[in-house]
Amino acid sequence: MDAPQPAIAVDFPLRGEWVAGNTPAERVPSHGTDQLGQRYAYDFLRIDRASRGWKFYRTPVLRSMLLGAALEDCYGWSAPMFAPFSGVVITAEDGVPERNPVHMVRDLAIVIKNGLTFSPARGSAALRPVLGNHLILRKDGTDVYAFFAHARTGSIRVAAGQRVHVGQELAQVGHSGNSTAPHLHFHLMDGPDILKANGLPCCFREYEALRDAAGENAQQTVAHLGLNLGGGCRTDAPGFMKAHAACAIGLKSKTPSTTRRRATTGFGNS
Repeated sequence: MDAPQPAIAVDFPLRGEWVAGNTPAERVPSHGTDQLGQRYAYDFLRIDRASRGWKFYRTPVLRSMLLGAALEDCYGWSAPMFAPFSGVVITAEDGVPERNPVHMVRDLAIVIKNGLTFSPARGSAALRPVLGNHLILRKDGTDVYAFFAHARTGSIRVAAGQRVHVGQELAQVGHSGNSTAPHLHFHLMDGPDILKANGLPCCFREYEALRDAAGENAQQTVAHLGLNLGGGCRTDAPGFMKAHAACAIGLKSKTPSTTRRRATTGFGNS
């Protein structure tokens, strides 16, 4: 049996409290497929921890079920996304519209349709409906590439060929492409072509985990991903994050997700 690949440590690409709706701690590949370099991918969304389940909107539940929830009423929508390392922008694709309001039945139907009809043979034409607005960054001096999907329409602040520094704002969390809730799909891969790249395991340098409503410094080892975070975390650190019941590095969630959905492409599972 092959030894697990060592995880690549990067800064966390968001700020504030987030949950990992899909994580390689629960299974590998985390999205049910190795396609599109997402073997070790994460889906991050923001929820109301005071509510039961994973409620990602302010709208009353019954109204959201019938009429949907406006993007402006979703907690994670328009939150800034940051560069996890210094490097060069390889791809910056904007202009894919978001669906407003967010409606679980409609959005799930679109996700399933896109998943069932997705064909790598169609190349980039097949990618836009799945990835939505997206970015690919190359880490300086390496063949490590970071991928961000589903950004808010019109929010991408960088262009292909532009140099960026760690912590620089790149775009905002959105609901474009295969998405059932505003969220960030993030993963590392070994090449710039998402149709050919392999996924790479990653961990995040510093974060704070919330378990059972109590804050806890990240000092965990996740053996199957080769992650060892070592010492504690600081809330003023660039990689700081809080997570409820599921950590950024993929500590297995104890909270059942009512919003997780899967399609054959893997994208849009939040």
